[in-house]
Amino acid sequence: MKSDMEELMPRLLPLESCDTEEYNSNEPPRNPQEYLRQVQREASLCPDVVVAQIDPKKLKKKQSVNVSITGCLAAPQGFSPSLKWQQQQVSKFSEVRQSVNKHRQHWKSQFLDDNVVMPKTEDEDGWKRFCLGENVCLDIQLKEEDKVNPGLDYVKTGFPPFLSIVSKLNQSTISAVLEYLINWFEERDFVPQLGRWLYALLACLEKPLLPEAHSLIRQLARRCSAVRANLESKDDDRLSALNLMICIVARYFEQNDLADNE
Repeated sequence: MKSDMEELMPRLLPLESCDTEEYNSNEPPRNPQEYLRQVQREASLCPDVVVAQIDPKKLKKKQSVNVSITGCLAAPQGFSPSLKWQQQQVSKFSEVRQSVNKHRQHWKSQFLDDNVVMPKTEDEDGWKRFCLGENVCLDIQLKEEDKVNPGLDYVKTGFPPFLSIVSKLNQSTISAVLEYLINWFEERDFVPQLGRWLYALLACLEKPLLPEAHSLIRQLARRCSAVRANLESKDDDRLSALNLMICIVARYFEQNDLADNE
């Protein structure tokens, strides 16, 4: 078998014949010819087929495999947006992205207020609190008077995705924060603060997408479709935002298999 393979595969670095007595394989090569000769000798000693010796006792008895659903759940009757609406949202989103790119350098150079302390990239809990606020992250139930007049305590309500803030995020941080928020959303309900930040981060996400970002936005669209499928009324405030997230992922980022069809 080896001789047949040698006939099929031409030698890219042919070696001239030499006196084997002059070459000692136990010593370091003295020139390129001896180095190649040593490589050939080591390769000839390797078996054609190698079988790994696996100890079954070291394998876990129960191994879980996470398999994600490829597509979105279909929208309930009357909950799906029209194609015209989706096209309008894609057009608006494209304009927002162009505006962000145009003004990014200006806002990147601006100083933030003293109360705006951005977490480090790897601080997942810090970013969740920064974006969503302590009230949401800690499940703090607001009093009726607080709901009517929540004030501007961003530590409690979350910092909005101001252009002065998101312009300072590089692509690595954008992907990280996007992952943190989507993971939070996998186990929690959709809230306005989440929608604002997801929209802003998607607007800052550069194309072509990296594989990690590609997987994240598909995860987001699937989660939005799952929440939408459980809505009881078309008048639910979350419906428009959920449809918008699915629309942006599917139509703008060209994940067409996730798109809503009329």
